[in-house]
Amino acid sequence: MAAMMIGAAAFAQEKPADRIVLVPHRAVYDLVLDGSKPSGNIETAKGRIAYEFTGDACEGYALNFRQVTQLGTEGGPRLIDARTTSFEAGDGASYRFKNESNAAGAKPETVDGTARKQGAGYEVKLRQPKDETFREAADALFPNAQMKAVIEAARAGKTTLSVRLYDGANTGKDVYDTLSVIGKRIEAKPSEAPLQRPEFETMARWPVTISYFKAGSGETTPSYTIAFDLYENGITGALRLDYGSFALRGTLTRLDLLPQDPCAK
Repeated sequence: MAAMMIGAAAFAQEKPADRIVLVPHRAVYDLVLDGSKPSGNIETAKGRIAYEFTGDACEGYALNFRQVTQLGTEGGPRLIDARTTSFEAGDGASYRFKNESNAAGAKPETVDGTARKQGAGYEVKLRQPKDETFREAADALFPNAQMKAVIEAARAGKTTLSVRLYDGANTGKDVYDTLSVIGKRIEAKPSEAPLQRPEFETMARWPVTISYFKAGSGETTPSYTIAFDLYENGITGALRLDYGSFALRGTLTRLDLLPQDPCAK
């Protein structure tokens, strides 16, 4: 997701059961202010995330994401509209993205570009906000690769995972050091209605919290944090988005599983 989200490392090839396969789906999350966290001058909040994830592990995965949030503040209402469209190759070697955001009637901001692994690092070519090319010597994962890496770590019983992430956020130049904290496998049945089906009641899932630190900033406080229940097919529930000054809770209210073409990878 643009503001939250979200991504995979190598996976085992020996048996199909060992493979990490992200399932195509559409999901809707309703957002409200998290009252358990002090929120400064933000008095109310409501919003929605619409998430569409399609494709397969051979050709790659496309994402269409939109988050609209209305904040009630002491100075009046404020509307934030963020959209992301992206495509990540199945092998995690290239990433195409377009991020658009509009806050409180300000001039819309757009970041449009591509990133491709190159040697030990990667190269980014931006079209917006201006034509620009830059290279990073250190490697980073793209979002789907990050998600798979977290699932792989959870399956292996690891409690933490640290990876660098590039997702085209902000100006398109930011890179994040991420820390994932993974809890024990959840045995209770899902509480959100769209997940109350036999396949999800028996599917492995873990509570995950991912903190995002801007690489090279020296900050010990994350820029933002995302928490969710992560299913081993990549679907998430029980969402919490912490932006530092306030936090939102998201409830999965709709889930449509989409057809997926067979893929040998």
